[in-house]
Amino acid sequence: MDNLFTSSSEIEDKLFPPKITLRSKGKLFLLDRPWVMGIMNITPDSFYEGSRISQDEALILHQAEKMLASGADILDIGGYSSRPGAIEVSLEEEMSRVLPAIGAIKREFPEAKLSIDTFRSKIASSAVQCGADFVNDISAGTLDPDMIETVGKLQVPYIAMHMKGTPQNMQNQTDYDDILLEMMKYFSEKMNECKKAGINDVILDPGFGFAKTMEQNYWILRNLSYFKTIQAPMLIGVSRKSMIYKKLEINPSEALNGTTALHMAALMHGAQILRVHDVKEAKETVTLFKQLYP
Repeated sequence: MDNLFTSSSEIEDKLFPPKITLRSKGKLFLLDRPWVMGIMNITPDSFYEGSRISQDEALILHQAEKMLASGADILDIGGYSSRPGAIEVSLEEEMSRVLPAIGAIKREFPEAKLSIDTFRSKIASSAVQCGADFVNDISAGTLDPDMIETVGKLQVPYIAMHMKGTPQNMQNQTDYDDILLEMMKYFSEKMNECKKAGINDVILDPGFGFAKTMEQNYWILRNLSYFKTIQAPMLIGVSRKSMIYKKLEINPSEALNGTTALHMAALMHGAQILRVHDVKEAKETVTLFKQLYP
């Protein structure tokens, strides 16, 4: 029995690898526990109405303050909705949405860690100059051939998500022979590409809901530990998504309970960053997870 207990403890210890460091513009961030990333959508058409923020600076700062006070480890600012069938946004419009927001938040909360959610290298470069510390790219460089090289020069961590197609057509691209194997190959190739470009730290995002059916989403979540062999932190974005509200036959505004349930499952399978609409509840989930697996 002692051997069985020891083996179980060792498995629990490996749920969250200790002392992961992320380097950004000369700063060193320690990812020694699960992080919560608060979603800030400066867009009028994000799928969850409660996450939409106007371009009014006071409202942006109010939302940032609320998330930081609730314990957000990082804020993710985006100006281009990536929901299925999303309307295309010009580079100029996206720029006008995110740059003032990043600048305002960084001035008011200089210690806050900020991420720019974009697939455009010009937006990424300008956002980092304004104060962003991370680049979060839903396309992992497939929608802008200059993105990975640009991030390498910026010297910030890069969040690379798995997706096929674009937000406008991705729902028609859900055919895979072996989805886990194809994603593993995709991530391995992206890791090599990022390394060659000089990107020191890459965070992987399985892209729940992006070119994936509901069944595929749950299969990936159940087998999340499969990707641990790549040895990169894993970010999970399931907050209030259709894999929850369609399965439960509710709407996004009612999907917090289901989101919390999947957040705990993701943490138990090795997720290290939760990208969320509801920071307080996600932080509580992390606290209980750490109590279970200290």
